Amino acid sequence: MSKRIAAKYKIDRRLSENLWGRPKSPVNKRTYKPGQHGPTARPAKVSAFGAQLRAKQKLKGYYGNITEKQFAGLYEEAARRKGNTAENLIGLLECRLDAMVYRAKFVPTVFAARQFVNHGHVTVNGKKVNIPSYRLRVGDVVRVREKSRTMALVLEALDSAERDFPDYVEMDVGAMKATFLRVPELADVPYPVKMEPNMVVEYYAS
Repeated sequence: MSKRIAAKYKIDRRLSENLWGRPKSPVNKRTYKPGQHGPTARPAKVSAFGAQLRAKQKLKGYYGNITEKQFAGLYEEAARRKGNTAENLIGLLECRLDAMVYRAKFVPTVFAARQFVNHGHVTVNGKKVNIPSYRLRVGDVVRVREKSRTMALVLEALDSAERDFPDYVEMDVGAMKATFLRVPELADVPYPVKMEPNMVVEYYAS
């Protein structure tokens, strides 16, 4: 497994956006970019390529800073599939097991979701799965393993009012069970910031 060394709030500062909509994000207080000249720097002109790159970095960062190799592979698969490539890409990202664990509010962050899966705390259809990129199918049931249900991390995340459950995830909070009802489209996904997967497609297609 490759190691992610980028802190989540550094990603926020670099992009100057509260990527996960968290109240503790430094962007809530410091809207300028990091660095000595951040507060006084003039807004830089952004080229078409720069805008595409930013869109890619934002979407990639949102899902726990997925590696470039993994993300490019998802784009290639999305491009091979029938239909809109941008929508296909969003669907593939939301089918990841770590994304589902985050949507189900079993953990507070996407970074915690990857670690939670890696440590073997969840099952898919009754079988333990410890691969964060595992691809779910419609109808798959994700549960927190019984021995992990009393973890403070899980209880606090489920009780948090910070996020709502999306309508493509059916939740049974008491059983700590989430069912993947359908592959969502961009409009269905509760991103706190505007995502532009069409620009990500342009980035890879150029």
